[in-house]
Amino acid sequence: MTVANFKSINYSLFIIVTILTAIGILMIYSSSAIPALKKMNDLFFFLKRQMIWAVIGLVAMIIVSRIDYRNWDRLFLPLLFLTILLLILVLIPSIGREVNGARRWLRLGILSFQPAELSKLTIIIYMARIITKKGERIKDFMNGFLPVMSIIGIIVMLIMIEPDIGTAVTIGIIALSLLFAGGARLKHIMLLGIFLMPILYSVLSTGYRWQRIISTWDPWKDPYNSGYQIIQSYLALGSGGLLGAGLGEGKQKLFFLPEAHTDFIFSILGEELGFAGAVTVIALFAALIYLGFVIALRTEDVFARYLALGITIMIGIQAVINISVVTGLLPTKGIPLPFVSFGGSSLLVNMMSIGILMNIAEQGRG
Repeated sequence: MTVANFKSINYSLFIIVTILTAIGILMIYSSSAIPALKKMNDLFFFLKRQMIWAVIGLVAMIIVSRIDYRNWDRLFLPLLFLTILLLILVLIPSIGREVNGARRWLRLGILSFQPAELSKLTIIIYMARIITKKGERIKDFMNGFLPVMSIIGIIVMLIMIEPDIGTAVTIGIIALSLLFAGGARLKHIMLLGIFLMPILYSVLSTGYRWQRIISTWDPWKDPYNSGYQIIQSYLALGSGGLLGAGLGEGKQKLFFLPEAHTDFIFSILGEELGFAGAVTVIALFAALIYLGFVIALRTEDVFARYLALGITIMIGIQAVINISVVTGLLPTKGIPLPFVSFGGSSLLVNMMSIGILMNIAEQGRG
């Protein structure tokens, strides 16, 4: 691929991410303004915080895009220790911030940071380096596969304690995908199920999580409890029609659909911008994922290839899961829609990841 082609990809990545972020800011304001006024006495409470994170993320993306991606190979160990430290700190009652029974956030002034979001990028960098360094040895269980899974297991367990099932599932999918792409033996990859047993146990041993699964199949069986959220999501999407009710004109955000500005923001987008708006957002994600795979497949550096692949999978799988949840194809997971849902930590990490992808496109051709 020529230099001009790589630069064209970079411009495309930047434009797509900027458009998705702008759509997210508009939809966050539209879906959160009235609830924010009632609960926080501030119409712009969530909007202001998301815009601050968007500016921070945009600056971080530009800076990271100028940093040679090979530096992440050298910095993986400090980043790994930092991530584990933050995941431990967030569990300490006097340090971590608890919301709705989950301890996932560290307070940073008026903002909050979620270490679990950083762990996704850390895992990608770690696995890209390990798979590159080990090469064919990744097929060996004791010297290749097991050490990798041990580190992943530690991070997943810390995230499960918070608890944050959605992030744990996301990391599991990323790890599985990169191991498969890196040439690990299929029988070893299947042992990943051992690390997923705590997640399965958590689902089966907690009544409300199991009820979520049942409600995905038949939400009308319990329309006022476990099936309430997905039914309201259906109503939002269904009432949008082809072109939507108009920006700000949606009704489900008015205390009907819980988490309208976070996990279920795609439902409000479908209601207000209609089928056309929903398809446009899906098309933007499809283009972003396509460009990520193009970069991964055409770069000649092995570390860059797995790094780009991991980042693409991370963003792609979150988008697929989030949209699948709000359309009733998957149980509620608590996974945000990248660049669109409210959440500064997710936005910052995703933008930094795109910055790395842009640098790979610029530097990784030789």
